[in-house]
Amino acid sequence: GLDQVGPLGVFAILGAFLIVIHLGFASATALTSALLPILIAVLQTLPGEFSRLGMTMLLGFVMSYGFILPINAPQNMVCLGTGTFTARQFAKVGVLVTLVGYLLMLVFAVTYWSWLGWV
Repeated sequence: GLDQVGPLGVFAILGAFLIVIHLGFASATALTSALLPILIAVLQTLPGEFSRLGMTMLLGFVMSYGFILPINAPQNMVCLGTGTFTARQFAKVGVLVTLVGYLLMLVFAVTYWSWLGWV
């Protein structure tokens, strides 16, 4: 389980989970309201020395990654409403943007945020 991996592994796994689960939510606010208390409880049960507050803040940031589907955020629907591209085109670009964002989060977790003691 999560107790077998280090803090960076926990961040990577929970971050990926949040990105995938965001596909079922039309709002990052709703996702945060529903899952943040659960994430806090999960992080509190994990062994080891890491900043649970810092990891919660960073995972809260990951919850805003609603780039894949037009229904993932109201601003996505506004963009789709312009009629300049299809939902399929939106998803293709959204997957790429999400992957790049996720990889950047992992790079920052390994470097800068680790130096600050957040992960």
